[in-house]
Amino acid sequence: MHLAKGIINSDPRSLAKAISIIDNNEPEAHDLIKAIFNMTGGARTVGFTGAAGAGKSSLIGKLITHFQQLGHKTAVLAVDPSSPLTGGAILGDRVRMEGISDDENVFMRSLASRGASGGISKSLRNVIRVLDAAGFGLVLVESVGAGQVEVDIANVVNLTVVVLSPQTGDKIQAIKAGLNEIGDLYVINKSDLEGSTTLFNSILDLVGDIDRKPTIAKTSVRSGNGIKELALTITNLLSSKNINYKAKEKVMLESELKEMVIDKLTQKFYTMLMDKNDMYNHLVDELVHKRIDPYRAAEILADSLTEVSRS
Repeated sequence: MHLAKGIINSDPRSLAKAISIIDNNEPEAHDLIKAIFNMTGGARTVGFTGAAGAGKSSLIGKLITHFQQLGHKTAVLAVDPSSPLTGGAILGDRVRMEGISDDENVFMRSLASRGASGGISKSLRNVIRVLDAAGFGLVLVESVGAGQVEVDIANVVNLTVVVLSPQTGDKIQAIKAGLNEIGDLYVINKSDLEGSTTLFNSILDLVGDIDRKPTIAKTSVRSGNGIKELALTITNLLSSKNINYKAKEKVMLESELKEMVIDKLTQKFYTMLMDKNDMYNHLVDELVHKRIDPYRAAEILADSLTEVSRS
């Protein structure tokens, strides 16, 4: 496959085209992933999640230079809210992050969430595979940050970084979001602002007793304090012998397989449901006239679809 060869050679045009094919779920996407799948698994992935305003984009932008100095060939995937008109990412590729140059060792791409839950894109895993096959050893992923801490990203990346800020009321959000269950590294960003020490101590109380002993760090994009140290911490965590990447990959692949099967079954049953217009419309009419309750109507339809599926 010609496009696969371009990916392996890290050709920018091939990468851009391949990612568009996968992100748009075009017919060629399956063949493309099939062609490169056995060349993946070497990249290390880091997900950045946190509420809007925590400074994830600026933090990643500042980290890039330090990752380059540490020898990482780095790619950045920023998952943006989708445009209601086009379905594409609202924010531009290079507009959102300062400090990302045109260096050939850095690749930047925005992906639209397209309504996917958890602040990530459905195409994200396969886009990471494209970058992996292209030789990018470090892939940074920023989730949407639509006013909440998204937890689904932990099922897609090797290391999850939760970015917090004293400006966004993160003490309350952290507790509500179950933040202590997903983070490998917690970053108190904008640490030069009032309240950062209080937030640091609150997060320390929240996650300090967890068995996996997550790391807590403080950074300031404005002053540059803690940025170099954070890049080194992330690098050290990724190279730690405590991370069993094969076991982690198995868990991520299991999660992906379940999601894909559920999606395919949902599409199949939705099509079957629409084919049963007479029964569907009849049950809707019965509901409108209160001759049947929603639970019973759903049971009748589900049983009917299941029987058709078995035959």
